[in-house]
Amino acid sequence: MLSGAPVTTTDAVIVGGGIVGLATALAVTAAKPRARVVVLEKEASLAAHQTGRNSGVIHSGLYYKPGSLKATTCAHGRALLERFCEEHDVPFDRCGKVVVATKPEEVPQLDELERRGRANGLSGVRRIDAGELREREPHAAGVAALFVPETGIVDYTEIAKAYARELERRGAEVRTGAHATMVHRRGGRVVVETTAGDFDGAVLVGCAGLGSDRLARLAGLEVDVAIVPFRGEYWMLAPERAHLVKNLIYPVPDPAFPFLGVHFTRRLRGGIEAGPNAVLALAREGYRRSAFDARDAWDVARWPGFWRMARKHWRAGMAEQARSLSRRAFARACAALVPEVREEDLAPGGAGVRAQAVRRDGALVDDFSIAEAERMVHVINAPSPAATASLAIGEEIAGRAIRWL
Repeated sequence: MLSGAPVTTTDAVIVGGGIVGLATALAVTAAKPRARVVVLEKEASLAAHQTGRNSGVIHSGLYYKPGSLKATTCAHGRALLERFCEEHDVPFDRCGKVVVATKPEEVPQLDELERRGRANGLSGVRRIDAGELREREPHAAGVAALFVPETGIVDYTEIAKAYARELERRGAEVRTGAHATMVHRRGGRVVVETTAGDFDGAVLVGCAGLGSDRLARLAGLEVDVAIVPFRGEYWMLAPERAHLVKNLIYPVPDPAFPFLGVHFTRRLRGGIEAGPNAVLALAREGYRRSAFDARDAWDVARWPGFWRMARKHWRAGMAEQARSLSRRAFARACAALVPEVREEDLAPGGAGVRAQAVRRDGALVDDFSIAEAERMVHVINAPSPAATASLAIGEEIAGRAIRWL
């Protein structure tokens, strides 16, 4: 224990004030209204990392293997999320998207996506031809496409704030500026030491995002994965060129690579975003190309799974790096979907970092991953569509955690 540090005794200690941690706290307070719940966020504000630095898409559940945790929680979570937005006056727009095959050899992959979408409960997904594609997105180019009406857009930072307000209404505490530095057991309970004091709880839930593997190991779990950070960089279409995209335009994804490729997204508050790419980040919170953190880089370099992954995906990695370093290369990727996009139409946008869990054998963990120990539940891998699925993931995690309350 930190000498002289204040100790807060509670029931559930949730480390991580991103959207999954907040949603888990909501689920715990719903299942156990009398439980004392505290959410600890190391930053001075909520949603500072993955939650607040994504494209703001409410995902339909089109891409995920039927029966996977991603598929089941995305479908359920999307319905819960939209209902929450309606009840708490958080704006969103179910605008739909198109997934475009730009060449004939991509059409069979549209067939597979349509099959997955229907298996995952998407009743509205359907194939459209080049003519209807032009009606929906007059400036897009493709031989065929899928129309996915269940897709929408929202501001996840606003959702996180609404989650926090609801938690406080229920009597839970959301503490910012509380960086977890040590975890240990004492008398059948779990103590989390932080920069804001110590928290003694009956159960610990780890929702630490980019630090999920480190928190789990700090708590004594043997986790045979490591987080490898990938930076996703965005560009914005010039305002006078925003008419080139009406809603959301996606490419057919590479089934061997866990990223969706460069796409166009209409932002809820206006503007058209293009991206992201996916390049290795040398800092877990490295939102600039120049960002470097020695510990983060060393953790990647010494993880054998990284090198095995790199050998398998080096060609895709080089292409992503080229799009990072060259606006011209990025514009070419954009023009594959919307041919009228030119290099001069793009202005630098924001960036996010995806926490991608990689196994020792180099395999990328594709599904959500949750690890458990006595009085602990840790979310190890929760990439997209975790924001969309947050309330459903929260129910899943809470169901595992409340047996200790």
